[in-house]
Amino acid sequence: MGFAAAPAAAQDAKVIKIASHSPLSGGQALLGTAIRNGVELAVEQLKQPLIDAGFTVEFVPFDDQATPDVGVSNAQNIVNDPAILALVGHLNSGVAIPSSEVYNRADLAMVSPANTNVKVTDRGYPTVNRVCGRDDAQGAAGAQYALETLNAKTVYVVHDKTAYGEGVATFFRDAMLAGGAEVLGFEGTTETSNFDAIITPIESANPDLIYFGGIYNQAAVFFKQARDKGVESQFMGPDGMDGSDLTKIAGEAVVGLVYTSAAGPASIYPAAAQFIVDYEAKFGIKPEAYAAEGYASAQIVMAALTQLISENGGALPTRADVAKAVRATADFETIIGKISFDANGDPKVATYYILSVKDADPAKWGENELISSVTAPSPLTAAEMMEMTPEPTKSN
Repeated sequence: MGFAAAPAAAQDAKVIKIASHSPLSGGQALLGTAIRNGVELAVEQLKQPLIDAGFTVEFVPFDDQATPDVGVSNAQNIVNDPAILALVGHLNSGVAIPSSEVYNRADLAMVSPANTNVKVTDRGYPTVNRVCGRDDAQGAAGAQYALETLNAKTVYVVHDKTAYGEGVATFFRDAMLAGGAEVLGFEGTTETSNFDAIITPIESANPDLIYFGGIYNQAAVFFKQARDKGVESQFMGPDGMDGSDLTKIAGEAVVGLVYTSAAGPASIYPAAAQFIVDYEAKFGIKPEAYAAEGYASAQIVMAALTQLISENGGALPTRADVAKAVRATADFETIIGKISFDANGDPKVATYYILSVKDADPAKWGENELISSVTAPSPLTAAEMMEMTPEPTKSN
């Protein structure tokens, strides 16, 4: 004889799940795990108001393996679980774009800590948001630095053929051309181990600068082989370079490499000081890029849930309610600063950082030099600012 089980629906109604979705295996697991860790820590530290309201809060991480097909398959499993009310992810724009089609059909709010491709938010989906900046601004910021500070007259651009890598490389190339530089090559590759066929023409062209649009696990091999062959050009890349595995793979070859990022080192955010302490205590490692952004994304989600449940008199909100509340985020203080979303889910104003690799020791990645930073409004915010600017009046 046993006790009758409570109805499943009644049990499920008291459970809230927050998901993360990023690569936890494979060559890009370093940054994907940083995102997962940031979300896990935030859920752990911010769930008490929901527990006090009578809910059980669970964190559920998913591994997209940096692969669109896996991301979409996981996304379907995620939306099929009615207890999952919001998601933080992804690392790769090429995974986020198709996966978010699934989330959007199910009204599931997504807050991305790292996706910079313009298409992520330019589709105007009410469920898709990000706390980081965009590649149109990141590519332009990199080109401006290359032209004005590195004085690059000639550049060779390589990309990884993904939505992210090719996208940011295209914006960088176009900005270099607009600034008067000569682009000696623009080439995509999925090669991961032997770059001879690409390096040989680059060696002959002898550009001032080589830009790689992609992720560190592929770029590090390319840069190391290029330097080993005697290529002396300055190396540069976007935020996909921002991981200590870059130096773990390439060593001295990438010391001095300049990279742009839509995420600053956690140490530059005054409000992230305790986060760094707590992160290192919980995980035994220093936070890599996008760990703090993962935490900040989860802060927004947890605040929206807490607010909704309070306003609902303790009742569970719908996914659509959560998505609407997340999009309404305005002047919200996170550990990476104050965030307001525009109507497309972009941060109204984002900061772009320019850093340089200081040491070949991966343990010293956090000591990379922050060279400069620039803030820029989202396209929608910039358009609003233009509309608000009065036209100059003619004077006689």
